[in-house]
Amino acid sequence: MPWSMDDYPSSWKNLNSTIRKKAIEIGNSMLEDGHKESDAIPIATEQAKKWYDDASEKERKEFNRRSESEITSPDEDDDSRPEMMEKDVFVLPHDDGWAVQSEDAKQASNVYDKKQDAVERAKEIAEKKQTAVVVHKKDNSVEKKYNYDEETKGKS
Repeated sequence: MPWSMDDYPSSWKNLNSTIRKKAIEIGNSMLEDGHKESDAIPIATEQAKKWYDDASEKERKEFNRRSESEITSPDEDDDSRPEMMEKDVFVLPHDDGWAVQSEDAKQASNVYDKKQDAVERAKEIAEKKQTAVVVHKKDNSVEKKYNYDEETKGKS
């Protein structure tokens, strides 16, 4: 069951309500992606605080206007950024391991210690979006590409 503004981890009770709402959105998305609660809570907290610090007042107000059902239903949120649905998914070297990031995204959606874990997650995302995975080497050169669009589904 997703977290809501009425039912959330106790560690979020002292957060500003906007940060808490963002943490709920991020945490629910992580749970939907298969992360453990024990991992999702601190990551969602940190990312929500960073988002709040980086967001403009206008962005915060727009976010606060969103209904709770929008933040507690990550599946329905998949289309909230339709421009990202057609973008390829990259596996890139990252300071903390390997990042999974959609083309033109401002930040990685996930970071993994092991490259293979990042590749598997990128494949899941690309298959859902019907796009491609572009796997990079440590030097940022392209190592391999997996296509998941309807015409070339599953081909490398």
